[in-house]
Amino acid sequence: MKRIFLFFLVLLLVAICSIAWLLLAPATDFDQKSRYLYVYEPENIEGQVMPQFRGRAHIGESKAPELRYPGVFQWLAGPLNVWDKLKPGRFEIKKGENMLSIIRSLRNNQQAPVKLVINKIRTKEDLAKLIGKNFRTDSTTAIRFLTSNDSLQILGVDTNTVMTLVIPDTYSFNWQTPVKKIMQRLQDEHDKFWTNQRKSKATALGLTTEQAYTLASIVEEETNANQEKGNIASVYLNRIAKGMTLSADPTVKYALRDFGLKRIYFGHLTVNSPYNTYKNKGLPPGPICTPSTITIDAVLNSPRTDYLFFVASSNFDGTHHFSSNYAEHEQYAKVYQKALNERKTK
Repeated sequence: MKRIFLFFLVLLLVAICSIAWLLLAPATDFDQKSRYLYVYEPENIEGQVMPQFRGRAHIGESKAPELRYPGVFQWLAGPLNVWDKLKPGRFEIKKGENMLSIIRSLRNNQQAPVKLVINKIRTKEDLAKLIGKNFRTDSTTAIRFLTSNDSLQILGVDTNTVMTLVIPDTYSFNWQTPVKKIMQRLQDEHDKFWTNQRKSKATALGLTTEQAYTLASIVEEETNANQEKGNIASVYLNRIAKGMTLSADPTVKYALRDFGLKRIYFGHLTVNSPYNTYKNKGLPPGPICTPSTITIDAVLNSPRTDYLFFVASSNFDGTHHFSSNYAEHEQYAKVYQKALNERKTK
């Protein structure tokens, strides 16, 4: 009798140890730091989760967060109410995470935030692709919203000015966030950026905040040299004040939707577009990219100059020569053209 008791006691200890091992040992062995589990619909959640945990379903370019013992998870998930508690969303499954931790995070519906990183983007289509890549909302739905004045009315912008809401930064969202909510969040951050001080500076330049942003977008495309951005802005402000066309090459590239152009030729200048600032006076109807906050502030703090022209330096160091008259500008332009031709020959 004593032997039988000891036998069952050993079996019980083995069972307890086995269960503890299954719960506390690493349940994943993939190479990445983490993979993501996606739940799209509130119905049949088990049917959406288990194929991913069995490594049989990939979401887009993401690899499934395959578990070592998916059957154990499925066996435990029911009694522990995982299927009842889990909601649609995106969930991080970490490398080496144990079964107990996975069950707990899913049961508590601990969704993994999406970090939307916005640097310089040029078009609404670019923004739509970025949204489609990072969120459940696809790019088609996003571009439909961004190109509809009816949809954009709630944001106080139109299809020309909607991109002025985008202040480059890193934003955190829920994966399920619809495009309307994404844009409302960007609008909130836009409103925080445009302090009364910045608004006053724009007004002093004779610009609305949208126009200041649009001018900054042109400056952003003209140079990477932060120390020159204020001077370039002053050139365009002076041209506007004198009733001249801006004649900004980056706006022609935008009009042509050919951002790889290295040089603008006469034939390019004939493009019929409100963004062609060689043909149309004043600023274009909207930005041609999302400028950095550094560039926006450079525009707002631009110095008063008499510059009307600038041309890239023949040193090819990213700087420019600024001139207040065309004769001086032409001299600098010839020097640059000669250096450019010599460089091509070499």
